Parts: sequence; structure tokens; C-alpha cells
Amino acid sequence: MRFRDRRHAGQELAGRLRDLRDAGALPDPVVLALPRGGVTVAAEVARLLGAPLDVLVVRKIGAPRHEEFGVGAITGDEPPLYDPVSLAGLHLTEEDLAPVVARERRELHRRERRYRRNSPAPALRGRAVIVVDDGLATGATARAALRRVRRAAPARVVLAVPVGAPQALALLGGEADDVVCLHRPYDFAAVGQWYDDFAQLTDEDVLDVLDAVREP
Repeated sequence: MRFRDRRHAGQELAGRLRDLRDAGALPDPVVLALPRGGVTVAAEVARLLGAPLDVLVVRKIGAPRHEEFGVGAITGDEPPLYDPVSLAGLHLTEEDLAPVVARERRELHRRERRYRRNSPAPALRGRAVIVVDDGLATGATARAALRRVRRAAPARVVLAVPVGAPQALALLGGEADDVVCLHRPYDFAAVGQWYDDFAQLTDEDVLDVLDAVREP
């Protein structure tokens, strides 16, 4: 299965989630997008479900001098969630990563302020929370997001992605009540390989999508 772009992926994903809603499994749903890439996907899900949309900003903690290799993730002001196997393999300690965490925390809060336009985060208690991203590679950021959502006492937690690595999806099965993924390719290498158009998004792109959804 391939997707034309993130909007197409969101429409396909919404169809699967609509079945859950119609079965009564999504009481009072709210959709939380993982920016940046997840926002366009989540906007389609929110629109087709008739649910509110907000963002849940998560930042990957990359290894020093190899920042694309994620060894953990952070949300809000909560402690980092590390992968102990990655830390041990790279001979890193949490103290080694303190400067990276501080930098990523500043960027996280900057994005939260900008994307929400200083509005408060939505209340999640007792609601069905659908966490949406454009794909799942290692699962590090999704795991941090799901644990933060779980602490807010929702009625149900759903992770929804168009495509994901089977190994990462298996690891996240215990973090969510439902994991909805349309395509789990055995030859997964990167999220972008399953999209015809996987252009990177800017803050302005994210705001355009959010503003369009928020318009009365």
C-alpha cells in the first residue's frame, strides 16, 4: 500500500477509525497530532470523525554527533524516556545527554507555544484520545507521547498511523488500547518510502493546517 501524500493517508486512516467510532469504541474523541508530519494526517482524521484536533509535541533525543539516531524522547516538562539498550550500546549515560535534552526541551516549548498560539492543551480525562503520526519507524517518540496521554486518565488511547515498522508496532502494543496501522511492510526501511509526496513541513505549514481546522 502506498499513499499519494499525507492528506490521502489521513483519509484512508480515518475510514478505519470511523469503524471503531461506529462500534462505540471512541467515546468523546479528541485527535492529537505529532508535529510536524502527523498534523496533515491528523487533520483529515479529525475532519472525518468530527473530532477536535490539537498537537502533542514530542522531541527525539539524538545521540551526540549522530543526532538522527534517536536514543530517547521527551514531552512537556517530563523526564526523558530513554532506550536503555541504545544507551548501553553507545556507552552513553543520561548525564552525557543533558545538553541535548535541554536544547530539545527549548525547541519543544517553542513549538507548543507557536502551534497552540498560547492556548491551553485540551482536557483528556474520560475521552478517547487518538494519537496520530504520518508513520512509525522506531516508535521512540510515539511511546513517549502515549505514556504522557495515559497519565491524563483518558477513557481509551488509540495510536493511529498509516504505515509502520512491524517491530516498532509490536513494541507499542502494550502502550495503547488499540493500534491502528494500515500498512505493516516486512521490508520497511523509512516512513517516506511509502509516500509519493513526503515533503518536509515547516512551522507555517503546520499553522496553516491547524488554523483551517480551527476556523468556525
